[in-house]
Amino acid sequence: MSEQQPDGQSDGVHEERPAGRLYGVGLGPGDPSLMTVRAVQVIAEADVVAYHSARHGRSIARSIAAGHLRADHIEEALVYPVTTGSTDHPGGYRGALDAFYEEAAARLAVHLDAGRTVAVISEGDPLFYGSYQHMHKRLAHRYPTEVIPGVTSVSAAAARLGTPLAEADEVLTILPGTLPEEELTARLAATDAAVVMKLGRTFPAVQRAMERSGRMPEARYVERATMAGERTGLLADVAADSVPYFAVAVVPSRVAARAVPEAAPGADTAADTDTAADTGTGEVVVVGTGPAGPLWLTPESRGALAGADDLVGYTTYLDRVPARPGQLRHGSDNKVESERAELAMDLARRGRRVAVVSGGDPGVFAMATAVLEVASQEPYRSVPVRVLPGVTAANAAAAKAGAPLGHDYAVVSLSDRLKPWEVIAGRLRAAAAADLVLALYNPGSRSRTWQVGKTRELLLEHRAPDTPVVLGRDVGGPEESVRIVRLADLDPGQVDMRTILLIGSSQTRAVRRGDGTEIVWTPRRYPEG
Repeated sequence: MSEQQPDGQSDGVHEERPAGRLYGVGLGPGDPSLMTVRAVQVIAEADVVAYHSARHGRSIARSIAAGHLRADHIEEALVYPVTTGSTDHPGGYRGALDAFYEEAAARLAVHLDAGRTVAVISEGDPLFYGSYQHMHKRLAHRYPTEVIPGVTSVSAAAARLGTPLAEADEVLTILPGTLPEEELTARLAATDAAVVMKLGRTFPAVQRAMERSGRMPEARYVERATMAGERTGLLADVAADSVPYFAVAVVPSRVAARAVPEAAPGADTAADTDTAADTGTGEVVVVGTGPAGPLWLTPESRGALAGADDLVGYTTYLDRVPARPGQLRHGSDNKVESERAELAMDLARRGRRVAVVSGGDPGVFAMATAVLEVASQEPYRSVPVRVLPGVTAANAAAAKAGAPLGHDYAVVSLSDRLKPWEVIAGRLRAAAAADLVLALYNPGSRSRTWQVGKTRELLLEHRAPDTPVVLGRDVGGPEESVRIVRLADLDPGQVDMRTILLIGSSQTRAVRRGDGTEIVWTPRRYPEG
């Protein structure tokens, strides 16, 4: 006899049935033979098999798993109310989908509460752009759950192309084609390898992004990988009106595509370039790396460095660029700009893609001028040349200090190696008389020790002694130092070639804030005369 409860019923009458178990089942890219053993086991043991479909009722997931469905399976077709951005739902497209996911999760919860095992099947991997993830977010915290991974369309596409996706230290980027075109372009330009998902109606924008990022020659197309109607080929050859949603664009490994062996350390890889014929297929890109390291690279610059066959530059700047298999590096001293430019041009004439590496912005006291000077001469006038901007030292130091360049300013190099000091002094006086903020590059070196002191004297003829001066040294680097001093206290002994000076105008302010930090800023509004 069971013990009686106060209402006269036994324990067993009100025992709740144990909740069922939820499975998110990845079915792989389409070929049923690529389902995992575990996926087959879970479907076989499930009471309920659920799958998403469009309003036409056909489900790719169900077609993949069809051979493993039983007559006594309870099937739950989760039919999307909308598959494009057009809907009458008061919450718009996103509101319609959210309402649908809530309703679908509630339908599955009824089965789970009844103790049934529910398998939500999904093509590819359930948590990789899969519809299952919306059920997972709504149910996994309430019921015992297991996710069965599946082969993704990314892996299937690479396998069908027979092309490595990524090798060594390459970065593989997965992008939805639904991103804005500008964002797609930037990310394609910056990465080593990429796969763009969700094509269909997004395909024209994806094609344009491939073109604008320079990746189109590498790009491949895979449609319905491992499924009936599979198609592969060059992305450039695909007509936009023939592309379904279940297609991907692949930009495969650059390392795998390179046939050029790595040069031995110290090898002269530019031998005989002076006799090379002009193939007309090479290019020179002058790349600004910013003041230090990869955090300062633009996406376009990052892509140009990754895509180059050869890197040419001052050894210190080359060391900031990661080494890539198959890519040749040509380092040299800092005082041979013309020789570097000629080497880059000769390599490009041989059909090589050459990146000339420059610190900061290549057009500000850097390599762009040297390259363009050589490119303006025969026999290099037909060599394509591009200049990619970078963060220059003045902007980097200004950002660290506040906004000292907030109004008109002048940029002057204090180096008298390429122009007489008299010219420099004249420009300093003119800028000071015009009350311009000054950004002073190349202020001093081991062989140039007096220019900073002389500059201070010249500027004090026009500026107050307490004019703020920003000393930015190794900005963005491991030895970064940003200090603010008065013009009268500027010590030449604390300035070297790795330092940039930002000297304020009569309007520039230095303000100490509540946390003790000092900021410098120049108002955008100038007093009326």
